[in-house]
Amino acid sequence: MSSENQASGQFKIKDISKGNRPKWQQYAAVTLGTTAMGTLIKFELINLLCCNMPGALGILLRSKLYPTLLQSVGKNVVFGCGVTLRHPQKITIGNNVIVDDNCVLDAKGETNRGITIGNDVFIGRNSILYCKNGDMEIQDKVNIGANCEVYSKQRLVVGKGTLIAAYNYIMSGGRYDYRSAIPLADQSSYSDGPTIVGENCWLGAKGVVLDGVSIGHNAIVGAGAVVTKDIPDAAIAMGIPAKVVGQRKIASEEATSKAVAL
Repeated sequence: MSSENQASGQFKIKDISKGNRPKWQQYAAVTLGTTAMGTLIKFELINLLCCNMPGALGILLRSKLYPTLLQSVGKNVVFGCGVTLRHPQKITIGNNVIVDDNCVLDAKGETNRGITIGNDVFIGRNSILYCKNGDMEIQDKVNIGANCEVYSKQRLVVGKGTLIAAYNYIMSGGRYDYRSAIPLADQSSYSDGPTIVGENCWLGAKGVVLDGVSIGHNAIVGAGAVVTKDIPDAAIAMGIPAKVVGQRKIASEEATSKAVAL
């Protein structure tokens, strides 16, 4: 991909900091995606009041005040201490969601739709969900362990019921043209395609899922694996790079329903 194409539609923080704009406008543009003074004051006051407040009072205040910053928030949503919000007007959260302490929800971008989190989702402590003009969909009943990074330059989907263990890094984007004469630090990263993690998958600890990869439904990826190519449904994959080493036997929904009934 050419460097000119890479620059198209990018959200570049270094560009926002150029020129003679006041520092508060630069901060507001990066943090909120708007330089409206009223929006900035509201955001700052809410963060000052309750972002780092510990205990039950902090949880209560954040449950009441954070939804006024976000696009929409369902019922029974818990925000832990020290949660960081960026471009919150592009973040949608369903019902019964827990965002644990020190997480980052960053929907940053100029033209993207942002982050959508479904119902009954858990996002573990210190995990980061962030966009750079990309979109992210975390579907119902996803469990993201502690210290994970999920990054979207284009489109990233984590399917319903998927378990992601601690220290995983999943990306849609992060590519650079290493053949170009332009230094890598001066380029904008790009994405070759969406990154899709299917439903009911299990990703072991400290794994990496690279840009443009699709992981099929019901697949298992072993701890420490680096997924560089698509993984089919119900496959068991491990290693660097990850290779299929087995296949899961998935009971049909009808058989499962009968077993539960018995």
